[in-house]
Formats: sequence, structure tokens, C-alpha cells
Amino acid sequence: MPDGSVELTPRVFSKLLGLFVLLLVFQAAVMELVLRPLAQRSGGDTFHRMAFVALWSSLIALVLAIAVAAWAARRVTVRTDRVVAFARRIAEGDLGARLAVHGEDELAAMEAALNQTAARVGQSFAEIESRREELATMLDSMQEAVVAVTPEGVVRWSNAVLNRIAGTQIHPGRQLVHFVRDPDVLACVRAAIDDHEVHFGRTNSLAPGRIFEINAAPLPSGGALVVLHDVTRIEAAEKSRREFIANVSHELRTPLTSIQGYVETLVEEPLPNAATTREFLGIILKNATRMNRLTEDLLTLASVESPDYRLALQPTRASALVQDAIESLGGIVVDSEVVLESSGAPDELVMADPDAMNQVFGNLIENSLKYANSGKRIRAGARRLESEVQFTIQDFGPGIASEHLKRIFERFYRVDKARSRESGGTGLGLAIVKHIVLAHGGRVWAESELGSGAQFHFTLPLAANVAFAAPPANHNGSPAVLK
Repeated sequence: MPDGSVELTPRVFSKLLGLFVLLLVFQAAVMELVLRPLAQRSGGDTFHRMAFVALWSSLIALVLAIAVAAWAARRVTVRTDRVVAFARRIAEGDLGARLAVHGEDELAAMEAALNQTAARVGQSFAEIESRREELATMLDSMQEAVVAVTPEGVVRWSNAVLNRIAGTQIHPGRQLVHFVRDPDVLACVRAAIDDHEVHFGRTNSLAPGRIFEINAAPLPSGGALVVLHDVTRIEAAEKSRREFIANVSHELRTPLTSIQGYVETLVEEPLPNAATTREFLGIILKNATRMNRLTEDLLTLASVESPDYRLALQPTRASALVQDAIESLGGIVVDSEVVLESSGAPDELVMADPDAMNQVFGNLIENSLKYANSGKRIRAGARRLESEVQFTIQDFGPGIASEHLKRIFERFYRVDKARSRESGGTGLGLAIVKHIVLAHGGRVWAESELGSGAQFHFTLPLAANVAFAAPPANHNGSPAVLK
């Protein structure tokens, strides 16, 4: 039995018993004031009999009254105890608790009203919890990190993004400085709280290698709402754009300056020598050709980097790709006394765009040709891997230092700038190769040791799920490319 019932039962019982005692007193007063005079006029014996009967009836009534009072007190107490227990369950958060309604008296009406109140409170809490979960889901799905703090800098709530950035679980009720120690973030938060104005900032020390913009806004109830926007990719893209413009400008300025200088010399010379004129025009043509090639490579690179770039993929034999590359690009190496040879390739079917692959092989062989004069050989081949075919273009030149291998496929990156410009290279060929191979779903990388030449590798996925009959042979005996 709850503690309240121990006090409630005697209290109810005492009130009921006191009411009955008052009734007895009232009965005695009536007997004394009304019945006694009547009995005296009727005779003494009659009065004594009436008094005896009244005494016993009063005693019997008292016993019955005590029993009825105890029963009534107990009934009221039990129902009141249920109400008290119900109220405690509601206070403890059990909003599903309900009272059993008995009868149609006032207590039953109170029980029904309490049940209705509990149902409404439960519905309100369910709606609040649903909205809270929706808000938490929305905050967690954001790309930005969000945290709300009190005027004292205590965390009210935060989203999952901030937890990942901080590298730990951020607990509400603790100081933000325990989880985020970046001075720029903390200074921005404090300024927003103190000045009641929106403050902006920037930090690159919150997470290694990442840059964040800070937006701290004051809250109406005090404290601040802090949003951290990751601008690392934007900064990288902006840096890449600036570098690209600078490189293009530099690459165009060099031949333009040369062309302008030779043209001005020819214009200012009243009677130019024929041999000199021919020499100058040859230099102008060479630089114009270089500019034209740079323009074409820029257009090609823009095309392969575009989201709209599409390949005409079809099952093609790896051996046919290598053989076609050697046959179509053999003319490039004729005048250089370099031998372009095959190191063998499997007949496995790969998914490839033959035209795009010609461009890949062309750029790789032309790149190797710049450094192959000392080795006099370029070797093209392929080999089967588990789920792909690896193609290799190998030269036997001076090789590439290891520090250049990770950046060699970047736009305008050159290992030997002087040799590359002398040979007419634009610095875009390997970048084009990388994007075409990635568009095929393959990989591309380079391996080299100084003095031992270089190997450029790329992979193409196998067309293992496509069944084709063996293609007819070309007139020269090599297998045809499957269309």
C-alpha cells in the first residue's frame, strides 16, 4: 500500500465516525427534549423501557456505523491510492498509464478526466518526440556540422557531422571546449554570444587537411548556433582553376611572344633575306602548330572531364587494341630510329571504346618517345589479371624520379620542362589518358627507376558476362576488333 493510504484511511474513517457520533448526540437530545416529557406524562416505567431500547439501538447502530465507516473509508482509500499511483507513473514518464474507471460517481468522473488528460499529454509528447527525431535526422543528414551552445558555452545539442569532425562523441551538458579546441571556432562563438550578432570566421586547423567556414549566430534564448561549412573541395577547385588559367596563359604566351617577335622583325625589315624569311616563317609555323595542338588538347581535356562525356563501349579483344595501336602509331616513330614492338597481349574481351583507346595509346607512346631515344625501344603489351586486363607501355630511357610519379598525370605537370617544350609537348597528354581510363572504369599509374626506363600501366574491365563468337581475322591475320 502506498504511503499516502496509511494516513488517508484513518482520516476518512475518523470523519465518518465523527459524523455518526453527532447523529447519536442529536438522537439523545431529541429523546431528552421530546420523548422524556411525553414518557413522564405516560408513566415512569414506559420511559425506562424506551431509554433501554434507545440505548441498545444506539449501541447496535454504533457498531454498524463503525463497520460501514471502515468499509467506506477503505473503498475511497483504494481508489484514491490508484489515482496517486497513476499520477506517479505519469510523473516518471509512463504516459501510457491509465486508470480503471469504476461506477458513475464523482471519483469515476475524476478517473475518466485523468485518463483523458494523460492521453492528450501522451499524444503531445509523441508529436514533440517525432518532431525532435525529424529535426535530428535533418541535422544529421546535412553536409555542414551544427552545434548549439548556451551563453556559458555548454553544448545543448549537435549533429553527427560534428562528431565525425571532432573525432569523438559530443555530449550535451558539457563545455564545447572539451570537444572542439580550435581557437578560431571558439573565438567566433564567444563573439556571437557577447555581441548578439552574427560572426563569420575561417579555420584550417579543426581537421587535418580540411578548410571550414564558420558561421556563428546568436539564439533568442541566449547562446549561439554554430554552423561549420566544409569548403575544402571548393578551395581545391578554385586553386586548380587559378593554376589552370596561369598554366594556359603561360603556355600560350610563350609561342605568341615568339610569333610576335619574328613577325615584327619581318615587318620592320624593308628587304628581308629569303633564307632568313624562310627560317622565321618556319619558327612561326612551329609555334602556331604548338598553339593549335594546345588548343586541341584543351578541348579534348574539357570533353573527357565533362559529366556529359560518353563512351561507345563494346567488347573488344585486348590483343586487337595493342596491335591496332602499334600499326596506327608506327609512323610516329619511323623518323626517330625508335622501334615500337609488342610484348604480347591476351585475346580476352574487355569493355572499351576503340577510338578513345587509340587516343590513350597515342598519348602514352608519344610521351615515351620523348625519352626513348637512349633506349631505342618502346614496348606495348597487356596481361590478364583477375577481373581486368592490364596494358603497359614501356620505354628504356632515363626513367622518372620517384617524387614525380604521383603527380605525373596532373594537368601541365612536366618532369623535364625544357625537354617537353622542345619536343612540342603540351603537358596535357597524360591527364587526358587518366580521365579516359577512369571513364572506362579502369586504373592508371606509372612505375619507374632512374636509369631503367619507365612503365605506364592502365587497366580495362573484362567483358566476362558477354558471350560472343570468335571474330573473323583481318586480311593480315590479326584478329578483328569486335563491334
